[in-house]
Amino acid sequence: VQLVESGGGLVQAGGSLKLSCAASRSMFLNDQMGWYRQAPGKQREFVAFVIGTGLSTYAEFVKGRFTISRDSAKNTVYLEMNSLKPDDTAVYYCKYVVNYPRKIEYWGQGTQVTVSS
Repeated sequence: VQLVESGGGLVQAGGSLKLSCAASRSMFLNDQMGWYRQAPGKQREFVAFVIGTGLSTYAEFVKGRFTISRDSAKNTVYLEMNSLKPDDTAVYYCKYVVNYPRKIEYWGQGTQVTVSS
């Protein structure tokens, strides 16, 4: 599975950005697709994901600010980020997980999000 991300950039605190991740395959019911992020000097952390059934899950620190959605026709997942804070500054990575018949993980190249104060 190949992943192509877009939408990162520089934004002021309180602003919004929308990230996109296009996959080279359609999601199966057991597949997962979502976003992680890695700030300088920190470990990569989970942000949000959606599974093939449409169910989504968020990290606590983005609940109410970020929304993950998908366009099945385009094999694309979006991450709409509102009320951005300087702490949201990181490289955001798209991740695709195939769970059947065995677990395989795929990562995108990452897109930089910088939030200025």
